[in-house]
Amino acid sequence: MMKDAMGGYRGTAREISRIIVEHPDNADAYCNRANALSSTGDYAGAIEDYTRALTIGLRFREAITAYGNRGIARVNVGEMDGALEDFSEIIKRKPGNKRLLYAAYNSRASVKDKIGDKEGAAADKMQASMLSTVTSTMNKGE
Repeated sequence: MMKDAMGGYRGTAREISRIIVEHPDNADAYCNRANALSSTGDYAGAIEDYTRALTIGLRFREAITAYGNRGIARVNVGEMDGALEDFSEIIKRKPGNKRLLYAAYNSRASVKDKIGDKEGAAADKMQASMLSTVTSTMNKGE
């Protein structure tokens, strides 16, 4: 297991679990283990760990990522209401990164489509489309 340049632990869920035993208030370790669990298809375990990491407290950027990843995990286990909450939380926090905001609107639109909220999905798709236009304009230097 390695510690990356940002100070986060990278490794398998088992390796990261050892860190959690030693440092039970290490939100980054819970987040890293959640990522490892999610990558193996253990979405329920990942949701638990993302929730714990968010409860302990993460820096803004890491929290935005955790909400997004937990939202995706929740979609995978059919927790659509929870997924909507997570993607909405990203939108509420208004990250300066337009691509993250675009992804949150797009993901929330997809969930709304799945639960039959066609009007809500259309509104979110419109927001995502506007962000996509802003992002592509910024990339062209206009």
